[in-house]
Amino acid sequence: MRRLLVLPLLAALAVPAGCSGASDRPEAAPARVTGSPAAAPTAYDQYVALGDSYTAAPLVPPTDTSSICLRSGANYPALVATAMPGTALTDVSCSGASTHNTVSPQVGRTGSVPPQFDALRPGTDLVTIGLGGNDGQLFGGVLGRCVQIAATAPAGAPCRESFARQDPERLDTTFAHIERNIAAVVRGVRERSPRARVVVVGYPQIIPESGTCELLPLAAGDYAFAREINERLNRAVERGADEADADFVDLWEPTAGHDICADEPWINGRVTSVGTALAYHPLAVEQEHVAQLVLDEIR
Repeated sequence: MRRLLVLPLLAALAVPAGCSGASDRPEAAPARVTGSPAAAPTAYDQYVALGDSYTAAPLVPPTDTSSICLRSGANYPALVATAMPGTALTDVSCSGASTHNTVSPQVGRTGSVPPQFDALRPGTDLVTIGLGGNDGQLFGGVLGRCVQIAATAPAGAPCRESFARQDPERLDTTFAHIERNIAAVVRGVRERSPRARVVVVGYPQIIPESGTCELLPLAAGDYAFAREINERLNRAVERGADEADADFVDLWEPTAGHDICADEPWINGRVTSVGTALAYHPLAVEQEHVAQLVLDEIR
């Protein structure tokens, strides 16, 4: 069996929740990336990427390790910009970001970064949004709890049962909030950048449709529960995009068969590698496919 994710956006366990340093302030710069999708005619002049760690792609080389944002220079925004010569990219995605950090600073252990909306300008004409998974401490709180109680019933589903018994409405409430928050982010972008094409990007399949992985410390019956959370997150983000009439790039079907347990995984397992990817975060191949999907959408 292959390895599997514990928490896909689990900044609480894998990376500090904030970012720091003056180098994180919005600053347009053309990306220099190898292995990019095929070049497309330039249709956009000013591209701003908003997002969390599934946009930042921490430790996919080359990565700015001077900041706890750990933003990769080969993440999908960089690849999209590289495929459109003449497009200036301002990438403010940051590991641990929530939708709240579009309008409020993101504070980390060694400093903070400005609200992601500070990167938006009246002339911005393309914005991608990859947020939602950290709202309501979805992965850090919910799935972290699943890991903690797995040993109480390793053959059962103690986490699902715990939520059903103690907090039956939490997940429904969280996903409803994510839907509203994504819609609000889209509207906030349009207020600041009325010319912008707004594209919301969903989340990939991280947990397998069936089976278990030995390196994921979940009870056997909670794998299905974790996958349900993964899928519901993606659908909540999609509904938020629809509510605000934004374009949506759905990663669910295109990433089928590439969860961490797959023969060809697109998400890193539990071992962080400085030259590969942060634990439980996208590999370079996933970012390349996401970039192509975004390019297909905006062409």
